[in-house]
Amino acid sequence: MKRFICIALAGLTLALCCCAPEAQTAEVPVPSAVSVPAETPGPTATPQPTPTATPVPTATPAPTDTPAPSPTPTPIPSPSPTPVPTPEPRKTVEIVEEMAVYYARDGEKAAGKAASLLEEMAASDPDGAQRWTRIMDLWRTLDDLEVNIGVLPDGLPDTDELCIVVLGYQLNANGSMKDHLKERLKVALKSAKKYPNAYIVCTGGGTAAKKKSATEAGQMSDWLKKQGISKKRIIVEKGSHTTSANARLTLDILLRDYPQIKYLAIVSGDYHVRVGVLLFEAASILRAEPGAEPSLTVISNAGCKTKKGDLSAQYRAGGLIELAGNGQAASQLYQNVYDMKKYPSLP
Repeated sequence: MKRFICIALAGLTLALCCCAPEAQTAEVPVPSAVSVPAETPGPTATPQPTPTATPVPTATPAPTDTPAPSPTPTPIPSPSPTPVPTPEPRKTVEIVEEMAVYYARDGEKAAGKAASLLEEMAASDPDGAQRWTRIMDLWRTLDDLEVNIGVLPDGLPDTDELCIVVLGYQLNANGSMKDHLKERLKVALKSAKKYPNAYIVCTGGGTAAKKKSATEAGQMSDWLKKQGISKKRIIVEKGSHTTSANARLTLDILLRDYPQIKYLAIVSGDYHVRVGVLLFEAASILRAEPGAEPSLTVISNAGCKTKKGDLSAQYRAGGLIELAGNGQAASQLYQNVYDMKKYPSLP
């Protein structure tokens, strides 16, 4: 009987194990003393979500080598390229030298080059460009100027507004005048008698090799006075040694001491008259107030007859360059030692 009960209990135990759900197939450790049957699980309660606190973002610490960001990000400028230095504009005197040399060397062919050089000048010296444009225009028409031989022409002002300018000529070694200078004075004398109210300027410095005290202007003045010209009419400029200096120093005297003089008439040798007109007119243009007409204007000329042709265009260039302020280049042009190939050939 006992045996039957044991067998029955064992079978019941086996049946309970076989009927349990698969989800509960995990092994349950059995106590070593008594085996306790596993409880049948009841209905599983639906778990309620546990309230989760809203996470607070944690600021990421800035790297120690980076500055703290500003409210508005500052753009980092791109590195600028190394600036290329702008060349300094050339001085007016440099441009005048190139322009005058081109015109002396190449004539009318240089007109386009002269125009471009005047544009360059205008960029840094617009007032100077206006003056030199006028001077170069005068040069271009100079060969058309009529030279009056022997005496000034009719129709000039017979007042003290007119001044006859007699250009000097190198003296003999002992200080006496050469015949050519006397011929110039004869033209001046006839002109002074024709216009008795005009002043007469004698211009020229010391050029006597053995008598330093003698000057061209001094000798000319003495000769005119001996011919009956009143001392009150004669103006003496005795510091110059070139035609440009004749013009510059004569204008100094006239503008300072003779404001009534308005018109100039140039007297020289026939070959020299055009250069004289160019340089006196140019000097007057350069002296004018900005935007104003010159105070002195060359309106006529007269020359003594010679067998010489006109002074070269190279001499004209030297005279203008000297007026611009470059005496060294001017001297080289007068002495015919200037490098006329200094500037590139024109196409």
